[in-house]
Amino acid sequence: MIHWRRATVRTVLSDRPGAREVTVDLHTPLPGRAEGDPQGSPSVRALAYTELVGTPEPGDDVLLNVSALARRLGTGGFALVTAIPERLPADPPPGPGHLVKDRYSPSQTMVLGVDDQESPHHDTLATASGIEGTPVVVADLHSALPAVIAGVRADRPDARIAYVMTDGAALPLAFSQAVDGLVRADRLHTTVTVGQAHGGDYEAVTVHTGLLAAVHVARADVVVVSQGPGNLGTGTPYGFSGLVVGDHLAAAELLGGTPIAALRMSQADARSRHRGISHHTLTALEKVARVGCVVPVPLPDTLTDAEAAVAQGWESGPAAVTAETAAQLPGLVEAGHTLVDVRLEGLLEALEASPVRLSTMGRGLAQDPIAFLAAAAAGRCAASRIVRG
Repeated sequence: MIHWRRATVRTVLSDRPGAREVTVDLHTPLPGRAEGDPQGSPSVRALAYTELVGTPEPGDDVLLNVSALARRLGTGGFALVTAIPERLPADPPPGPGHLVKDRYSPSQTMVLGVDDQESPHHDTLATASGIEGTPVVVADLHSALPAVIAGVRADRPDARIAYVMTDGAALPLAFSQAVDGLVRADRLHTTVTVGQAHGGDYEAVTVHTGLLAAVHVARADVVVVSQGPGNLGTGTPYGFSGLVVGDHLAAAELLGGTPIAALRMSQADARSRHRGISHHTLTALEKVARVGCVVPVPLPDTLTDAEAAVAQGWESGPAAVTAETAAQLPGLVEAGHTLVDVRLEGLLEALEASPVRLSTMGRGLAQDPIAFLAAAAAGRCAASRIVRG
């Protein structure tokens, strides 16, 4: 099930908190690579989670999981360092915490959870009963995160924003270059990793305690919930990792927050099931989510002519998006949700000013503008519902 390789580290490519990217020379080629195949090169990129395996340096021999490369999967595009056998990291210092994340896998790690009995925040989590109307934006794709934040900050630049990363995709938060860039740019106040995910400013057992921690410990005005990078889909009605959007919206509603569903939309996806409003959103909201979610609906015709001209991805103009989604919206109303029209003036500029690259399924803002405008509209909607003055 795992393709293993030994390799020697050649160069360091980049560092970010919790992760180092390197180039390595494989001791044995990847399987099935024909001569001349560029993917058959003995040199590949590799990613090391430094808090788990230590920090690889040039000249180190390392063990790699190369399964994604062997199967020619696009996600990540690199090998994963599983160990530096001759230079193992030192034992962690004694300390509190007994939450085990990535449980019973070879990479399981022990952390101090915000809801752990040994946590200084345990009493807060034990007595908190809700999140007091705090807007919670729930998105299917990790790529929506920078756009949601851009939408919030377009209207409320002072807002404290927390990101709750679930375990539907990548488990280590350090995998996300977007989170690193947003934190460095002071656009994202704090991070919480829940379930099997790990590496956030705070660790939590469930989405529920993650939301409580974001509001009562981190004092967030807005919370954004999504899986990490690398969502999974199978082309079947219920076989996609984003289905839990419905559960996460239900958690926000249960805790007395304002559940806001970010629409996953596209004009440019070649797959018909993701055109207009993606079936991922429709299925999660119509079949799984509890009633009463707020669903921000972007109004493309509220863009100025100059704004619309910047986005090259419109097929026959912004009105085409409205027409494409018109037949999809009634089902959300019938499911008991509240549609809220959101004007888009100024959001394109906010998206263009994002400190991190906007990309979803390989498409940028110009290629698929509605994908990011829909997420930004959810952020704008959340900004209008911030509880504090």
